[in-house]
Amino acid sequence: MTSVVCLGIAVQDMVFAVDDLPTGGGKVLASDLVEVGGGVAANAAVTVACLGGRAALLTRLGDDRVGDAIVEELSRLGVDLTDTLRAAGHRSPLSAVLVDRSGERLVVNHADPAMPEATDWLPLDRLEGTDAVLVDPRWPDGAAALLQAAGARGIPSVLDADRPMDLARLTALATHVVFSADGLRAHAGIDDLGRALAEAAKGTRAFLAVTDGPQGVFWLDGTTVRHLPAFTIEAVDTLWGPAMCFTAP
Repeated sequence: MTSVVCLGIAVQDMVFAVDDLPTGGGKVLASDLVEVGGGVAANAAVTVACLGGRAALLTRLGDDRVGDAIVEELSRLGVDLTDTLRAAGHRSPLSAVLVDRSGERLVVNHADPAMPEATDWLPLDRLEGTDAVLVDPRWPDGAAALLQAAGARGIPSVLDADRPMDLARLTALATHVVFSADGLRAHAGIDDLGRALAEAAKGTRAFLAVTDGPQGVFWLDGTTVRHLPAFTIEAVDTLWGPAMCFTAP
């Protein structure tokens, strides 16, 4: 069984269905409300578990009811949270998500800025036997520690680079880096994704790719930019969460 260790953010999402995303003040009536877990690293861990792998998540949560809900759902979906930090007196990540009729979303997220930054609790000595690690950049010091430990053991590592939080340090440590389009543009300071990939490559020897929604995926093959178009679909919801868990055949 493939074993993957994920590190990063786990969030509780309050997802409101609305006709249109708001553009100003006032009140908006929602036609539906779903409470579900989310977060880059948490979603990755759930995906591994859904596909039959062994997934462990290293994340920082508060000792609050939101953290309790996150732990309950992820545990039920098969994610190992043995080494998750529950920081006393701190608040767990929480988001309000508005999804309109076209499937587009607006996310308002709060993550406790006073959450402990120390990495000494991470079980880095237990990486032996792990097939891969994945990190997001929401906790840069933790991500760097796990990437360095994986590199020292020859374990492949993936950085899900969705926003420019200390990305220069993290891209240099990972073996594979997959950017969001917005994350890559902000990191490289270049709008054209092909040129932005080439610029990002100057700071790392990792495999580099970028996802661009309905445009598909672009990646670097040496110095050549390759492209794989996305399947044409009618978008229902651009938010993915653990409730979307599926069972592989």
